[in-house]
Amino acid sequence: MKRFVLFLLFIPLLFAQQGCDELSKLTQFYIDYDTEITIPKTLKIDLPVDIMTPDITTNSESEFESNNTHKSLIDIINLSEMDMTITSPEEATFDFLKDIEISISADGLPEKKIAWLYDIPKTGLKKITLEVSTDDLKEYIEKDTYKLKTTTTTRELISHDTDVSIHSKFFVDAKILGL
Repeated sequence: MKRFVLFLLFIPLLFAQQGCDELSKLTQFYIDYDTEITIPKTLKIDLPVDIMTPDITTNSESEFESNNTHKSLIDIINLSEMDMTITSPEEATFDFLKDIEISISADGLPEKKIAWLYDIPKTGLKKITLEVSTDDLKEYIEKDTYKLKTTTTTRELISHDTDVSIHSKFFVDAKILGL
């Protein structure tokens, strides 16, 4: 009989926990941003080169609105993934690249390193996925625009500019309509 009573008490707890998990999922979503950079041909190796992106418009207010929330209800925004893909020249690979670091900056905020990849393998890759920080980037994404600074270190000379697309995916945890 005790087991039956304990079982009856356990059932509501199970449903309450499942309900909280489901509600929590309703307050989470992703925002994707894409930008392009050109890694210039190199004259030297093993020297870092900084490349700035143009301003990246966040459209954060409309992104938040389309997910039934508002800037004031955002708890945290993290970079969940970042990858880079060579778009030109067609035969180019990331074999020339030794290390890469990407930092974010926005008006009135300090520059912050958010992604990196060191000792990039020479295996003919046209796409690489970077390690990402777990820092809260809410202040940066809530701004109208932000910039990315890419710092590259090459392991060999390249005789041509290399165009690269950068895809960023940000995880947003927010309250929806105050829940």
